[in-house]
Amino acid sequence: MRVAGRWRVAAAIVAALGASACSGGGGDSGDVPGPDPPESLQQSSRFLTQATFGPHKAAIERLAVIGYTAWFDEQRSRPPTLHRPTLEAMDPEFDQAPRVNLWWKVALRAPDQLRQRVAFALSEIFVVSDASGGLEGQPVQLAEYYDVLVRNAFGNYRELLEDVTLSPAMGQYLSMLRNRKADPAVNIRPDENYAREVMQLFSVGLVMLEPDGEPALDGQGATIPTYGQAEVEALARVFTGWNFADAQWWDWTPDPSYAPMEPWEQYHDTGDKTILGGHYIAAGQSARDDLEEALDVLAAHPNVGPFISKQLIQRLVTSNPTPEYVARVAAVFADDGTGERGDLFEVVHAILMDEEARQGHVTMPATFGKVREPLLRQTALWRAFDATSANGEVSDAWPEWYLGQAPLRSPSVFNFFQPHYSPPGVAAQAGLAAPELQIATDNLVTETANMMLWRTLFGWQGNPWSGPEDTQLQLDYELTIASDSAALLDHLDLVLMSGSMSSEMRTAIQTVLDAYPTNAGLSRVVEALYLIVTSPEFCVQK
Repeated sequence: MRVAGRWRVAAAIVAALGASACSGGGGDSGDVPGPDPPESLQQSSRFLTQATFGPHKAAIERLAVIGYTAWFDEQRSRPPTLHRPTLEAMDPEFDQAPRVNLWWKVALRAPDQLRQRVAFALSEIFVVSDASGGLEGQPVQLAEYYDVLVRNAFGNYRELLEDVTLSPAMGQYLSMLRNRKADPAVNIRPDENYAREVMQLFSVGLVMLEPDGEPALDGQGATIPTYGQAEVEALARVFTGWNFADAQWWDWTPDPSYAPMEPWEQYHDTGDKTILGGHYIAAGQSARDDLEEALDVLAAHPNVGPFISKQLIQRLVTSNPTPEYVARVAAVFADDGTGERGDLFEVVHAILMDEEARQGHVTMPATFGKVREPLLRQTALWRAFDATSANGEVSDAWPEWYLGQAPLRSPSVFNFFQPHYSPPGVAAQAGLAAPELQIATDNLVTETANMMLWRTLFGWQGNPWSGPEDTQLQLDYELTIASDSAALLDHLDLVLMSGSMSSEMRTAIQTVLDAYPTNAGLSRVVEALYLIVTSPEFCVQK
């Protein structure tokens, strides 16, 4: 695509912007060189693409100095950036727009990038959604649910599972809230929704797995079900008798309503129960005792390590990890080296530092990598160029209209896309999963490209037609090198594609850029950006 002559007018605006400062910047001169730096700036960028919402020049250069160990230690020590306290102070009433806008702001600017990135990955496994009628008017409750994921992103899986289970947002979404023991007189029986999904989606999956995530097979070569209807019904009875904290009566909804649910014993089924794996729960226990015992059983199941680990690998690194990669990470899930099971920080560390994560693009280029989620394409663009607005906020409350996604807005509990989805054609024939392509409809691909046109060709700081709420790219540094198209492409390739741009793509873009006069800096920069962020190569994280 060539930008028309209107951009010659825009190029003249560059002169009015005055002297430019380098927005990319280098690392802090006080940074201590670490013992394990990435082997190149490109590898630094690749790592940050996997571990954050997107790299930028300063972060790439800094990691190349301090090394991986110092970076992980730094990220682990940073306090979690929470959503609910800030959102609650805004008093959003029933409006989800402030919640989503705040999510963008945190994703783009929070210093605890690894924690936030893992929380987003967890939100696509432990799904709740404001697309549900019960939650669409509950922005503060949903923000607190997201904070459950943020707080637990570096915690223990068993604790995460309990916090998710007792969240009133999850309670409403999968109808565990006010789930009652059987009462035949009024035709009530325990709701099975959460019992089914906590096993199918949040813990053990549908079939027994080997330690490497591959299905275990019986003597006839068939998969082995993890559980059946009897186990679902028994677990549903475990999850009876829970209501909002501080509810004054059973049907009372307090305000605020985001505290963990509390038991109402009169509605809990105290009979004995046989749940997953034939585990027997004795009669006469309290609602909390039943729940604690059942969650212990779920969290200890051998499927959990490979089941959760593989999905986290898919969300962060590659859609088609080898069984060996899954097995190595699942082993860390089983024991982090100190005897702890389910240490999520160590699991994430193992995922990101595995040899396959660091070198898979070289050793297995035909199968390694993942399609970037559309939402992550936008965060990558905005973070690479320190995008901001005149009022300091980020305004993009309904991104599903052009990205097909918004945080905590999945159309169902099965997420925006399923982990095993394989699009018809080459990928399916090769037996490869490409989950993100499940939402790549013809309309959405066009809408995303159109929005990326707006974000690049018009979304730069200094555009006189921008409003105070418009998020704008800071291109000061890029304008200083724009007259040298080769240098510009080197830089953009590093911050946006980790140096993976093919020679064919580079030649095509450089030909377009060289058609502009060397003093048409803005035109060169924004057109290069648009061509990159709408390219098939950028859409694949390698």
